[in-house]
Parts: sequence; structure tokens; C-alpha cells
Amino acid sequence: MLHRTPNSGLPMTNPAVRAARVALLGPGDFGADQVTAFQRLGAVVIVVNGRGEEGGPAARIADGAEIVNLTDPTMLSALLRRLGPDVIVTATDRVAAGALADFAGGDTVVAPSVRTVRLALDREGLRRLAADKLGLPTAPFWFASSAAELAAITEHAGLPMVVKPLVSLPSDGQSVLLRPEDVAPAWDRAVAIGGRITHNRVLAETVVEIDHELTLLTLRSDIPGEEGLVFCEPIGHRQVDGFAGQTVLESWQPQLLSPAALDAARSIAARIVNALGGRGLFGVELLVAGDEVYFSDVNPWPTDAGLVTLRSQRLSLFDLQARAVLGLPLDTIMISPAAAELTYGSGAVTGPALSELATALRAPESDVRVFGGPSRAPRRRLGLTLATAGDVTTARDRVRRATTALHARWRAGTKGS
Repeated sequence: MLHRTPNSGLPMTNPAVRAARVALLGPGDFGADQVTAFQRLGAVVIVVNGRGEEGGPAARIADGAEIVNLTDPTMLSALLRRLGPDVIVTATDRVAAGALADFAGGDTVVAPSVRTVRLALDREGLRRLAADKLGLPTAPFWFASSAAELAAITEHAGLPMVVKPLVSLPSDGQSVLLRPEDVAPAWDRAVAIGGRITHNRVLAETVVEIDHELTLLTLRSDIPGEEGLVFCEPIGHRQVDGFAGQTVLESWQPQLLSPAALDAARSIAARIVNALGGRGLFGVELLVAGDEVYFSDVNPWPTDAGLVTLRSQRLSLFDLQARAVLGLPLDTIMISPAAAELTYGSGAVTGPALSELATALRAPESDVRVFGGPSRAPRRRLGLTLATAGDVTTARDRVRRATTALHARWRAGTKGS
């Protein structure tokens, strides 16, 4: 077990008389933002990465860094006992929830909660909680354990239909079935996403006609005297196919909704987040058709669609997560309409040259982040562009100009990969 942790043997003490000690599990590409958000509030942050994820940006700026098999409950529990954190923050679905359960109910805060981490690994359990127990409106759905079962569902329910793996990052392994011959490839894609699911079973969902797909960032604090739930302005988003297997997630804030739809969205988010419990930031995924709103999914940590808040809000999703976890006052004020585009790709992709960055940054009120280095993941983040404006339409136009300048290099980089 590799580690770089100062004072790792310190006993736990009251965080009111010293800096809060935070163990951040599996931070990923945006881990540096998460670490910085906690450190700005005086916390001591120990980053815990999984095997093969050494030396990431979060580890380089954290107060300490550890490497462990995050899915091994024995190893993870032993490490956390040695670190003695006041707060354990999970930032990935690849964590042994059993190890976190050892700390629940004690003096250590587990964020968001053990139950939430378990359900993040179980889309079936989450959907049944939402639809069967909470009665939230959803698109009609079924579960299939084989390609033959999936084919039978399509014959019964009709096409088109969306097929999703039970555990994945948003949109990973998803397919839209338009013809019967799409069933077998969709099944294969859903069950072959790098071992991120524990059994061969998929979610099949009827395609519903919608006006908007959105994320409602919802913050929950279980601190006595603090407001229970706080919402950010709705974030609209869509995913479009790029070139050479690349995809782009476009997001913008605010997404305007009718008063009835906004009330319904907040009601759905409140019910699912309160059912999950704990504290932190939750990205509730919703489908909107007029005044009708359908629950789709929930991610209990910072989401890619929420990255637009890096420019649209006074406090970004990372700052808000840190405040919610530490039980501090929340502020979701939006300071400007904004848009973002996050490009995903695979293989060996060359980063943009300075001239291409200069072209991208000539878009008014724009900003760029580039993610370097190889990755073993079948799909990785290549770059993020952001832009603000007086209205969402102009912000989206500006961010598209910035992204186009970067795509020229990424398109050339993927031809030989």
C-alpha cells in the first residue's frame, strides 16, 4: 500500500478544535477542484486513489495521498482506520460500501451516506426505490438478464427503446434500439463496460418525447438548524456524437422551465434525495415534457453536467459539495448565464497547440481546461470549454466556437489511434 500521509496516526479529535480531516475517495479528473474546495475551508485533505490511479492532480495538491484497492472492504477499512478521518467523502461508485458501513453511526461523517453509495452501484435498486417505493413518475421500464429477454421486452413494449447498464457513468454503455437487429449489439455494449457491473442485467426504458433533459443540483445537509435542501438553477444538457468515436456533453444554466415543471422537478429531487439521506451534493437527472417531469437517475457527487457552474454560479458545484459535507451555510446564487462543452474520447489523443488554445480563447468570456495523459478507461475526458454571456443562447454559441478550435487537433489525433 503506497502512501504519503502526514500525521496519519493522529487520533480523532473534535473537529471544532482543529481542522476537519477529510478522506476523499476516488476523486478522478476533477479531484483537484474538490481538494481545493475543502482546503479553502481549512480542511486537511487526504486523497485515496485506486490502484493504477497514482499521481493524479488531486494527489499532487492534497495534504496526503494513499493508494489502495477501493473495492476491497478489508483493505479500505484498515486504511481508513489508520487515517482516522472526521469525514469520509466518496467521489466514485467503485468503492466498497461495506467498509464505509464500519464508520456509519460513529463520530465519523460518511458523505453522502452508506446507503447512497450502495445504490450508486445498483441502478435497479435505485429505480425501484424511485418508482415503486416513492411513486416518482418515470418512463416505463423493465429489466433483462439476457439478450433474449431484452428482445422479448422490445416485442412487448415496442421500439424505440433505451438500454442502459445497471452501473455506469452517465451515458456509458447506453444504446437506443430502433430495429430488432439492434438488440444484440445493445446488450453486448451494456454488459461490456470494463467490469463496472457485477452481473449481466440491463435496464430497458421506453423512449418518451421530451422538451428538455436536465440536471437539478440538490444540496442536502443533516446539520441541526441548517436548511435541509437547497437547489441550484436547473441545468439543461444534451449529448451529441462527435468524430472518430468522440462525444460532446453540452450543458447550460439556467434551463428555463414553466413554474409547474420547476415545482415538480424540485419535488422529485427532494423526495429522492431525502430517501437516500446523508449530506452532500446530488445531481438529480430529470426528463421534462411541458409541465410533466420524469425521474431518470441521481448521482451523489459532482457530475459532468454540473461543470457549467464553474462559471455560472458564485460557488461551483465543488465549493457547494464541500460546504454541504462540512455542514456550512450554502449559497446557490447564479451570477451569469453560462454554457459548457465537455469532450470525451479514447486512444492516444494529442493535446491542443498554443495556437489552437489561442483561437479557442478568442471566443468572448471563454475558458478552457485540457486533460492530459493516457487513460485505461474506454472513454476519457479530453477537454472542457466554458463561456458566459448575457443569455444562454449567446453563451452556447460562444462555447461552441471555443470547442471547434480544439476539435481540429483532437480530430487529427484520433486518426491514427
